Amino acid sequence: MDTERVAVVGAGLMGHGIAQVFAVKGHAVAIYDPFPDVLARVPERVRANLRTLGLSETAAERISLHSTLEDAVKQADVVFEAAPESLALKQDIFAQLVAATPPDSILASNTSVIPIGNIAAKSDDPRRILGTHWWNPPFLIPLVEVIQAPRTEPEFVEKTIALLQRAGKVAVHAKRDVPGFIANRLQHALWREAISMVAAGVCDAETVDLAVKNSFGIRLPVLGPLENADLVGLDLTLAIHNVILRDLEASGEPSLLLQKYVAEQQLGMKTGKGFYEWTPESTQEVRDRLIRHLRAVLQKSEAVL
Repeated sequence: MDTERVAVVGAGLMGHGIAQVFAVKGHAVAIYDPFPDVLARVPERVRANLRTLGLSETAAERISLHSTLEDAVKQADVVFEAAPESLALKQDIFAQLVAATPPDSILASNTSVIPIGNIAAKSDDPRRILGTHWWNPPFLIPLVEVIQAPRTEPEFVEKTIALLQRAGKVAVHAKRDVPGFIANRLQHALWREAISMVAAGVCDAETVDLAVKNSFGIRLPVLGPLENADLVGLDLTLAIHNVILRDLEASGEPSLLLQKYVAEQQLGMKTGKGFYEWTPESTQEVRDRLIRHLRAVLQKSEAVL
């Protein structure tokens, strides 16, 4: 079946973008949010995204707005939850979803790091609960990680991967339900080391970013870390690890520097200061640069296909 009825719970940053992905592919999408003002902004946010991408705005007409969760999901074949990262909130939502949806509908959480088994712990039907970790912005980033919890039935994982692939996403299967899943574990391992080097005075934040963007960052889109290990040789990889691993940051706690910045409300772009100083103009420039880059990558990949 390639016309699944899709529902999205949460109409914010991620939710409206997830709805857009399926609407563009011809699916009827029902979306719910407990905040009426957030829900009401969905059509124009989607139309603005479509204009940016040079796509027809008619896809937005396939998205229906619903004031109750039950009404949004009662006929859904697949539900994507995109609520804030609160375990208690997500547990409550999934308990409601199990009761409000058809018995074989797929229930997927867009959590970034919370184990899916924990989210499903208070639900009566954990066999159809799984994770689908989308990346922001979901209509531009290809990856969606599909996470199989200990009690998820494999058939629901297979159906979800197939649905996402038909929607044009790169769907990967996380076979174990570990915190952070796949890509976030890799990303935050890098961030931990980057913050550690700044804290230790090895270099400043700008130097860290310049080093990444002008070295291995350039080749990452075409050469993943394990491909690169094979390319240079596993003997060389082992020799390097014998020297460097014992000196890498291995703390199980967040950096004291990061904790200090947060305690001082130096939160990054949202407060004007973090590792960098930010103005509204410099913040917008970075956002625009990111969107331009992602659009170019997307257009190039579509041209190849």
